[in-house]
Amino acid sequence: MASAPASRGMGTALSHEARAALHLKGLLPSAVEDLSMQEARAYEQLQRRSTDLEKYMFLSWLRTTDRNLFYRLVVDHLKEIAPIIYTPTVGQACQEFSHIYPFLAPPNAVDGLYIPLNEVDSIDEIIQNYRASAPDGAAPETAVITDGSRILGLGDLGMNGMGIPVGKLQLYVAAAGLDPARCLPIVLDFGTNTQRYLDDPLYLGLRQKRPADAEFYAATEKVLDALTRAFPDIFIQFEDFSTDHAFGLLERWRERILCFNDDIQGTGSVILAGFISAIKQAGIPARDQRILFVGAGSAGVGVAKQLVDYLVVEHGVPEPEAKAMFWFVDSRGLITDNRGDQLAEHKVYFARHDNGGTQCATLEDTVEYVRPTALVGLSTIHKAFSERILARVNEMNPTARPIVFPLSNPQTKAECTFEEAMRCTGNRVLFASGTAFPEYTIPGTNDTRVPGQGNNMYVFPPIGLGAKLARPTRITDSLIFAVSKALSNTLSPDETARGELYPRIERIRETSTQVAAAFIHQAVREGLARDRYWVDLVAANPASSATSPVPDGSYSQPVLDAVKARMWAPAKSAGLSATSRL
Repeated sequence: MASAPASRGMGTALSHEARAALHLKGLLPSAVEDLSMQEARAYEQLQRRSTDLEKYMFLSWLRTTDRNLFYRLVVDHLKEIAPIIYTPTVGQACQEFSHIYPFLAPPNAVDGLYIPLNEVDSIDEIIQNYRASAPDGAAPETAVITDGSRILGLGDLGMNGMGIPVGKLQLYVAAAGLDPARCLPIVLDFGTNTQRYLDDPLYLGLRQKRPADAEFYAATEKVLDALTRAFPDIFIQFEDFSTDHAFGLLERWRERILCFNDDIQGTGSVILAGFISAIKQAGIPARDQRILFVGAGSAGVGVAKQLVDYLVVEHGVPEPEAKAMFWFVDSRGLITDNRGDQLAEHKVYFARHDNGGTQCATLEDTVEYVRPTALVGLSTIHKAFSERILARVNEMNPTARPIVFPLSNPQTKAECTFEEAMRCTGNRVLFASGTAFPEYTIPGTNDTRVPGQGNNMYVFPPIGLGAKLARPTRITDSLIFAVSKALSNTLSPDETARGELYPRIERIRETSTQVAAAFIHQAVREGLARDRYWVDLVAANPASSATSPVPDGSYSQPVLDAVKARMWAPAKSAGLSATSRL
């Protein structure tokens, strides 16, 4: 791990002796203060910003000028700041990225790679430029890469999508202790099909339409070949590509390099973890669930396939029967194989062939036909789960608690709110959303409920941490399954008693450590880990169920302790280096 000098970003916390040694005498105010005072001042300034976008811009500037102070602030106020540096505020920041870019960092600050389509042949030069100017000269260990073609639920934002890799990597650091000096955000500036950006005189991206598939994959191949050649151990997360390209990239690269698609695998993993928790509380056996998905893009299909695997592996449901527990609705209604249209390849697996002549054109009709026990939304259609639909699903499940997961981001795209789901189900709902919603107090009581948030930040940071440490040859489905099981096991007794489906966000560094330890154990079990330290440590300290053929998310205490010791954390005092641990 690269070490930053103790003086980096310390400013007014430097002693008079340190100032003299660094030739800073007279260049700083005379007061010498503890870093906690700097953090208090920064938090005060954050609170003075009147809008979330202004807060986003302030935090961005702070991150590029004083990395230690920024991450102290984020770690100590994660519940409050996560929605600013990531969803939902990052969505607005991306939409306005070209207009606010000069005010997010000092001029010429290096904060990632912008790779235009017309400069892909110069990719080695681009990487060399990054090497020469990267903070601390550290080689990246983790990269998040997007082409901006499907940002959250906002569509094709082109180069403006850079805010997503930047935000994701901040969560890698804050939630799982990756070294920020070794995190690399990348945007493939391959044009945009959104006309308002092409017409915007302030748009900073390439002003052309997106390329055809052949050119897209050829250009992406050049970029990924160069990245993995320059940084052989790099872990790459694909993020917010169009649905077809998301599946295509994962299929082409998952066996060749250490990579992961958060929209497909990450979303599937975190929702599986919440579903495992919900099944335990629903009052209906797993094999009797009737699960209706609204939205059939890469995220929806990825989630459903992981749920199928869970039912097969954990509950012994034969795959054909497990697949038959799922129904999908897209913009044309219930997906069937005799609907009369040409289905996209990724939709074929879940297309119904047992519907006879029945076709459902609307979600309301589909609810009446399917009579679901669970609603999962990845449609990006605001209020798709109307109060009428929520109430009807509740009526259909009088002896079981309905499961409602409105997962679309940001809030303006969410299928329903927590309050709506609670009111329309008589406060019985098992709820998880993709974006943060406020707590809900049941009227006439002091009983306040916390909404579950199926936020990918529960899984992609520990996956990245485990990948960095164990260096597996690839990310397998069983590794992802182990991550889901491990996350579902992190709920505290109090959280379970309150009907919560995910651990409180305030505990995320603790839960990330546990999930990363389970990831490492599973990587060693599968013979994927290349780092001998972890292979030997797991061999000497097997998990309690190490002989089980089913990934169960278990880990041993020595591995947990070793993971915790290797997590980066910001310095808490001027006497510590920037790589000290919490």
